[in-house]
Amino acid sequence: MNLVIGCDHAGFDLKEICRDHLDRSGLHRVADLGVHSAESCDYPLIAHQVAGAVSAGEYPFGILVCGSGMGMSITANRHRGVRAALCHNLFSARMCRRHNDANVLALGGRVTGVDLALEILDTFLDTEFEGGRHQRRVDLIEM
Repeated sequence: MNLVIGCDHAGFDLKEICRDHLDRSGLHRVADLGVHSAESCDYPLIAHQVAGAVSAGEYPFGILVCGSGMGMSITANRHRGVRAALCHNLFSARMCRRHNDANVLALGGRVTGVDLALEILDTFLDTEFEGGRHQRRVDLIEM
């Protein structure tokens, strides 16, 4: 699966770990839109790039990492067709995929430990959308 990933300075370390984890799995090709250092930057610029690529259909899924995950998810959700979910636990990662067909995962590099973040990432990518009655609700999001 092709994925796109991005972060701000506060999410840089966790983004690097997530990207390496995905690369090592051999299951994914990851396009890294940056940032590529922990130097201070403006998170909306990266969030718009990642969400724009998902919105345009260039990638089925995106991953965004900032300090809390909130700013990235808020920004990403401004893009048509993007359903970004900020996840702090496995239940949220599973349910946002099953019921909401989330296509962008937001993580908080300052609030989520590495081991949990990798479990959340794997759960998000391994969980299928259930469709059915949930599809009608997802369609209502775009009204």
